[in-house]
Amino acid sequence: MAFDSGSISFRLFYLTQQYDSSLIEEFAKRTAVPLEQLDRHPITGWVSGRHLLDREITDEKCVIGPYLHVQQFKAEKKIPSSLFKAYVKLEEDIELRARQVEFLPRKAKSEVKARVTEMLLPRMPPTLSGIPLVVDFRNELAVAGAMSDNQIDAFVMGFKETAGSTPVLLTAESAALKRKHVNANDLTPFHFSPDEALEPPQETTLGMDFLTWLWHVWEKEGAVHHLPDGREFGIMLEGPVTFFREGQGAHEVALRKGLPLNSREAGTALLCGKKLKRVKFTLAVGEEVYAATMDADFAIRSLKLPKGEQDTPQGKFEERMLFIETFWTAWIALYDRFLDARTSPEAWPKTLKKMRAWIAEFDDKQAHAYAE
Repeated sequence: MAFDSGSISFRLFYLTQQYDSSLIEEFAKRTAVPLEQLDRHPITGWVSGRHLLDREITDEKCVIGPYLHVQQFKAEKKIPSSLFKAYVKLEEDIELRARQVEFLPRKAKSEVKARVTEMLLPRMPPTLSGIPLVVDFRNELAVAGAMSDNQIDAFVMGFKETAGSTPVLLTAESAALKRKHVNANDLTPFHFSPDEALEPPQETTLGMDFLTWLWHVWEKEGAVHHLPDGREFGIMLEGPVTFFREGQGAHEVALRKGLPLNSREAGTALLCGKKLKRVKFTLAVGEEVYAATMDADFAIRSLKLPKGEQDTPQGKFEERMLFIETFWTAWIALYDRFLDARTSPEAWPKTLKKMRAWIAEFDDKQAHAYAE
């Protein structure tokens, strides 16, 4: 999904080298070859941010203000599974009759599959896919629509081959290390549950700790916060939500419909030591409203941006990128506040005490409501 329209899903990457607009030359050197050259082997490379068949990577098209906008392109031919299986069965039946046997040996079956692949693959239409990328020169970040592990690996490798440095995926752990010089491995694992008999997790879960802490802050301390530039913003958390805890019983619990954060099931999950793993997060900055599903690994999914005022394509793109920057800046500002509390020998025990009291109160309140 491109960055110039609609809702967007993306990951942020720290750039380990400083770049400027001259980087476009390196992407142009690795432009994808024409689609007409596609055979049984996939085509990979870069195309412009406009669409997947635009191979013209130039300053005029791809450098917009402090941003470089391109897409990592892949074209390949695929045989639909149902079609492949049908043809394999058809060829196996022919082979059985020719050999006058009831069963084919393994080698013969492999030969049939290879023959079917050789026959069908050249006739298949190309399947196109792309990972949109914006290089933010001003903030030294890459914003990429790489959501799955395979996409992330492909993007990191492609960017390194093109730009000469390896981008670092922004996660709760990498952000803590870069922004506050905090190594997650140095932190003692814990749970928020007031149940003293509950064993703490074996590893630190910074992202889930942050989401659960943010839920408590939103409910108990109000929803007004400040961006680094002084602007106020408000937040709201809502369902669907996902809870997770490694250990015995159900590791992951998803709650949907209604008001899951106010449900008895949510209180039970917290009491059992589970933490928030995914939640819908709404941000309001003045009249601008943003909404996205946030993961504990800091993946940003289906971000809806405010309606802009620009009319030209370039103006709209820059405006949307500024909206995206406002969103992730607010998110990181909240995370910085969490890290300050998490690493404070004085503040964190007090925070834990408050959160465990909140969970106990939460559970009691839901149990009372359930009894009525």
